[in-house]
Amino acid sequence: MSHAAQDPRIASLYAEHLQTCQARAERALSLSGHEALLIASGVEKYAFLDDRPYLFQPNPHFKAWLPLVAHPYSWLLVRPGTKPLLVYYQPDDYWHVPPAPPAGYWVDQVELRVISEPEQALQHLPADVSRLAIVGEADAALQHLIPNNPEALIHSLHWARACKTPYELQCLREASRIGARAHLAARDAFLAGGSEAEIHRAYLIAAGHTDRDLPYSNIVGLNEHAAVLHYQYQDTARPAQHLTLLVDAGAQVAGYASDITRTWTRGDAASAEFDALLAAMESAQLALVDEVRQGVDYREIHLSTHRHIARILREQQLVAMSEEAMLAERVTSTFFPHGIGHFLGLQVHDVGGFMASEAGGTRGKPDGHPYLRLTRDLAAGMCVTIEPGLYFIPTLLNKLRATPAAKAVDWAKVERLARFGGIRIEDDVVCRAEGAPENLTRDAFASLA
Repeated sequence: MSHAAQDPRIASLYAEHLQTCQARAERALSLSGHEALLIASGVEKYAFLDDRPYLFQPNPHFKAWLPLVAHPYSWLLVRPGTKPLLVYYQPDDYWHVPPAPPAGYWVDQVELRVISEPEQALQHLPADVSRLAIVGEADAALQHLIPNNPEALIHSLHWARACKTPYELQCLREASRIGARAHLAARDAFLAGGSEAEIHRAYLIAAGHTDRDLPYSNIVGLNEHAAVLHYQYQDTARPAQHLTLLVDAGAQVAGYASDITRTWTRGDAASAEFDALLAAMESAQLALVDEVRQGVDYREIHLSTHRHIARILREQQLVAMSEEAMLAERVTSTFFPHGIGHFLGLQVHDVGGFMASEAGGTRGKPDGHPYLRLTRDLAAGMCVTIEPGLYFIPTLLNKLRATPAAKAVDWAKVERLARFGGIRIEDDVVCRAEGAPENLTRDAFASLA
């Protein structure tokens, strides 16, 4: 079950948030030529030829308005100048625990209708859909209520959602605090000699989450597994040596995610060479965080990361080339093959990252950098991740060996460090109107010190 944001001002922040959502919706409706907006929360889906449901994931447009993440078959009707109408599905079910009765800081902000059967929503929603924008998946259709997802409306909402309201920022701060606490528990389990599965369980307990609550599947990689960017397993066996732990994991509050990565070692003599590399990456990551400023092209932060990686490879005597040559020959992409980050919010990879304008279109990625997930100019209220990495990935190292640049690589040192897998350090960062950004992740860890 998703945590609620812990702040005595949360009710007033949420009321202001809904006013912003209403204004954004009314603008989007004016652009698309519709009179009202109907949002389906979504439906439960089942595995093929089975009666086991998949984990329900709500329509992000639905949870942008409401802190409800486990409520299928519900609907939200938004009309200009009118209080939002929520049709809240609460079945009378003895097979499963039904959704709790509506309660909390959000209830007074909506007109509420409770239903016990999905079809009962039709009694409370418009019969005439000719001027109705209906946002949702195709399988959410209910008789004449068929999602049409108007492109102009969707573009407008996605463009605006990049800038977070004070309520959203408070939810993100709380998600960072929970995530930081859980990362420290994972570190302690690593130092105690735990397996990946044991470290994962320690994380969940500290977060107060189950796997169902996580905003994405935890990445918990020991040793060489830290070199797998999206390592998807959690080995139950303890390795012979605990050299490195890379944890990429978050928490969720009222539908908003944190996304934090930390790389740990035991800090002993066996890791001294790798620890020097880790310290250099820590310094580079903090410098990159400081580049999150209003008006900055996020693509430039990504290219700046490659310059930092080139400097680290040279200073750590891994590659004996000039930094300019490493960039020109794309040597840095062997060690840092992904993008520097992405938008964060209701979705871990939040929407709108490539938009050219409110009307849509695409703002391209830099040549030779296909995996960057965000290409927009930064503005106040945007929450982004900054996650540089430096990895020893066998597939990419083998490709580097086949290039002229291979002769400049200290392969003996690469092989020594490859046992540790790699490094990724990721913070969640909010762009401010003026001055330095707000680092949600570092603030969260500091509050726990």
